[in-house]
Amino acid sequence: MVLRFETRASDSPWVDTVWSATSEHVAEMTSVAAVCWGLVFSEHDGRVSASISGPETSTGTAPVPEGAIFFGIEFAVGTSLRAVPTPALVNGGVELPEATRGTFLLDGVRWGSPGPDDAEALVDRLVRAGAVVRDPLVTEVRRGHRPAVSERTVERRFRAATGMTQGAVRQIERARHAAALLATGIPVADVVSGLEYFDEPHLARALRRYVGRTARQLREGTGGAIALNLDQPATS
Repeated sequence: MVLRFETRASDSPWVDTVWSATSEHVAEMTSVAAVCWGLVFSEHDGRVSASISGPETSTGTAPVPEGAIFFGIEFAVGTSLRAVPTPALVNGGVELPEATRGTFLLDGVRWGSPGPDDAEALVDRLVRAGAVVRDPLVTEVRRGHRPAVSERTVERRFRAATGMTQGAVRQIERARHAAALLATGIPVADVVSGLEYFDEPHLARALRRYVGRTARQLREGTGGAIALNLDQPATS
């Protein structure tokens, strides 16, 4: 199986990453826990679709048709859609109606469908129109600042904005980072110490829960298609 991913970071404070993918001989892929919600556009056999993807708190599997093309925008933690609060998207998503090759319908407005090079331009339009909003306190916390409110208030606002606790977000991000390091050949012991896991079994449990792979599978590039860019095609 092969699922080819390309991702890039963004200089927009509203965007985490922009990604694209193509499937070749793929029937099923491993989905990976994620802390961001996103917009996903796909085309297969002439059919175009657009959807909102939600954060995922654990790994799972998803069918992938052969020859499908995907493009997505992952929005920064703390942002949300005016029409669909992020907590309502956790472990789920929403199919957007009436998508065409050039446009999609969101929040009662028809927007031009973006590509990898103009994703930020679409996001800017969504922000200016008020379709995408964010909690500035969550943004401040994510940047490492300590706002002048209680920890209880921070946690409440964080959950209201993201549908997840700060601890859950940290665990998922750490496991994804660990997977990427292991895929590049970093020794398990170095990943354990560098990312402050208690021991190798602790890392193994996190990978199993959030990534759906063992350290060995990540190092060897085995286990099948996976919805995570490990800087190489996911093969088996």
